[in-house]
Amino acid sequence: MALTNEQIQQKLTDKFGDVITEWNESYGMLAFRVATEQNLKVLQYLFDTEGFQFLTDLTAVHYPDRKGEELCVVYHLHNLLDNIRLRMKVYVPIEKPDVYTATKVFSGANWMERETYDNFGVNFVGHPNLTRILNVEEMDYFPLRKEYQMEDPTRTDKDDEMFGRGGSIM
Repeated sequence: MALTNEQIQQKLTDKFGDVITEWNESYGMLAFRVATEQNLKVLQYLFDTEGFQFLTDLTAVHYPDRKGEELCVVYHLHNLLDNIRLRMKVYVPIEKPDVYTATKVFSGANWMERETYDNFGVNFVGHPNLTRILNVEEMDYFPLRKEYQMEDPTRTDKDDEMFGRGGSIM
């Protein structure tokens, strides 16, 4: 019998209780939030017991307006036998963005965590080689954080007049 989102939610609630919150189902994908210090235990349980042995993606999102939980690490897991997917979220403060590494459970998490560190500054505690993978080592900021303006307001090459939308129409 194939797993359903309701069964998974019930099993996780029975096993972990209040550690898992913010249940949501969007487009058939079950999503939930896990307490930061418990991410590795939940991942290991899902891998060993529920058959989620494929880490589809691991990334982060920057929410600058959420004080104390500005960075969200997002895990997408797939149970290939039952063809069911999950989204697990872990929130951390930008001042101390420490999350336990998932490389102990999923070897494929290695490069995904390096990319997430490189772009968002999430420190994956216990990672075997947490170094920059896309940007130069000398870079002292994290380019995908929403800390900078999207465009330079002094630029004139993006004025509407350059595209025939400004001024008078003949």
